[in-house]
Amino acid sequence: MTLSQETCIPCRDGAPTLSQAELDALMLELPGWQVVDGHHLLKSWPFADFQQALEWVNRAGAICEAEGHHAEFTLGWGHAEALIYTHKVDGLTRADAVLAARFDAASA
Repeated sequence: MTLSQETCIPCRDGAPTLSQAELDALMLELPGWQVVDGHHLLKSWPFADFQQALEWVNRAGAICEAEGHHAEFTLGWGHAEALIYTHKVDGLTRADAVLAARFDAASA
């Protein structure tokens, strides 16, 4: 099963964040994503215009709602950006990688 086929599993306060080895392995399935300060995932997508970027953010937002795991978005003319981390643990969990993969699948 690929990351994009998994379901985000909510974590509890105090759940462990990903180890560097776990993160390295997951990043093989997340082309174009950056790990920033070992804390969050970040990716930008180019679009032809504002409308296409907005439509993508709306699709990604629907994924967030369905998964119960929410990203932060930046939207502008011809681009959109997603920033993902697990707020409860103030870091990265497998659910973040799953959400990133789901966004990529929605972009294809």
